[in-house]
Amino acid sequence: MTGSFDYKFSRRGFLASSVAALGTASAAPALAQTENSTEVERDLSEVVRRNISSFRSLDWRPYFSNLDNGAILVDITSRALHYWNNDGVYKLYPTSVPLTEDLTRKGRTSVVQKVEGPSWRPTPAMRKRNPEWPEFIGPGPDNPLGSHALYLSWTYYRIHGTHDTRKIGRRSSNGCIGLYNEHISQLFALANVGTQVLLI
Repeated sequence: MTGSFDYKFSRRGFLASSVAALGTASAAPALAQTENSTEVERDLSEVVRRNISSFRSLDWRPYFSNLDNGAILVDITSRALHYWNNDGVYKLYPTSVPLTEDLTRKGRTSVVQKVEGPSWRPTPAMRKRNPEWPEFIGPGPDNPLGSHALYLSWTYYRIHGTHDTRKIGRRSSNGCIGLYNEHISQLFALANVGTQVLLI
């Protein structure tokens, strides 16, 4: 799935978006960071179970006291990222999720920085586990963070794109919330520094 859903706030519109999402690759959250990236790929040639047709048809907006600066909710179970704002914009995107529960962080955070063409650096823990990894990858097609990144207030946590589209809808990262590059580009344009983020 490479298109997003864009509806005004209404019960009928929300249900329509949920129905439209059925039968597509699904999504969820992951980790990100402020200065270094934690995104790691597993062997994508392995056979894995995809989370198909599991976008939740629930209105998550009550989880936020307001939508003044926009709100992002990542549902880890259904591997879906939801975005709302006060202008009536609603977006639903499939995402990749972390490889394991211990790599998944849940709770409230916010966007603290927006970077187009992000650079990537493995964390010290990642370098210890994988000393063969490069210490730095600049922007471009080899960068694990894709074309855009939203840095969160939690150290090492980001919402970002990916050049490897096989990762979306899978357990394929060490943490970060991964989206198709075309989707992170859309979300990047909508989200602001200060946008609320909730991972559940």
